[in-house]
Formats: sequence, structure tokens, C-alpha cells
Amino acid sequence: MAILCGGRGARLQEHTRSIPKPLVQVGGRPILWHVISIHVSQGFSDFLLLTGYRGDRIASFAARADWPADVRIRCVDTGQDTPTGGRLHRAGDQCGAAATMAVVRPRLPFGVARLGGDGERVDGFEEKPVSEHWVNAGFFVLEPAVLSLLSGQSVLEREPLSALARDGRLSAYRHRGFWHCMDTYKDAVALNDLWDADPAGAPWLAGARVG
Repeated sequence: MAILCGGRGARLQEHTRSIPKPLVQVGGRPILWHVISIHVSQGFSDFLLLTGYRGDRIASFAARADWPADVRIRCVDTGQDTPTGGRLHRAGDQCGAAATMAVVRPRLPFGVARLGGDGERVDGFEEKPVSEHWVNAGFFVLEPAVLSLLSGQSVLEREPLSALARDGRLSAYRHRGFWHCMDTYKDAVALNDLWDADPAGAPWLAGARVG
């Protein structure tokens, strides 16, 4: 399994001036540990970390962390400013990837006004409702043939996935369980609050067996 670990995390600048985004901590452990733990709990054991910005620190963490004996983690430096598709392209000889994309309906970050039948009268308010739209959750299963759509400058979420969608080759898996973005400092605070409320029952680590 390939995990993209090369971005700068610009929207998390409070943290990422000194460390890469994958090492920002939630509950005292890097977010990368949480992501790997989720997949270990589902039976995955071989991970390829596609690094870039401050990749040496990610490699150092991966080497010293206490993983289960059957878990194998390798790091591939895919370049400092390489886009997402380009990172997969550069590591194409080491990873395969069926065109299924996990999608979620996120909770909106703001309240909404409910309008009446004429569209001009406010009937009430709803605090941070779940979106009516499905969005990219950031998890993909890709056939090795998809790598042929990528170049060193590809942004996976743009033309490669758009081309698959146009050709009817992109499926969606509707994930209805827990999902939470971690793009901003506010997101990191919210996840840490969830962890502090119940470290043993963090919703993203149910069944995880990483020590």
C-alpha cells in the first residue's frame, strides 16, 4: 500500500514549519501512525511511504517506531515539490495501484439557513449539517494500468481521475463510517479533542493492533 507523504501541509503551518504534515501529532502520535494503524487493523502489512518535504524525518520515524513484527515499511523519496500523481509515477515500479475512490459526505464547517418555499424567508437554522454532496475521501484502489495515465507532473485528483471518470472506469465506494479531514490547524485540534475524550475508543482506531 502506497501512502502519499510528500506534501508541505501549508494549511497546517502552525505545525509544519518544523515538521512534515505526516508527523503532526494527534493524541501524542504522528498522524502517519494513525493512518498506518487503520490499515494494519484491516490486514495490510506492506507500506510504501512516498516522501518529499522533510522526507528524512519521516524515514527516521518509520525506522524507529515500534511496528508489529509482520509490518514492512519502506520510504521512497519522490521529490520535494512533486504533485500527487507524479509521486505515484516515480514509484510506479514499486507499487501497483483499480480505479475505485472512497467518497464521504463531510459535515459542513458552518451552520446553514433553511429557506422557505419562496426561497426568501428563513424558516430556521441547522448547525453544521452533513453535506448533500459526496467528496473525495483521499483513499484509492488503483489497477497497475492506471500508472500509464501518470507523468512526473500529474496531479492524481485532476486529469488522471477525470479521464477515468469520462471513460466510465472510476467507481465510488461510499464510506459511511467515521471520517475527518486534517488539513488545517483547526482540524488537528478537533482530532486531538476526540482523542483526549476517549483515547482507548478513538473512532479511527477501532480494532487497530499497532503498539
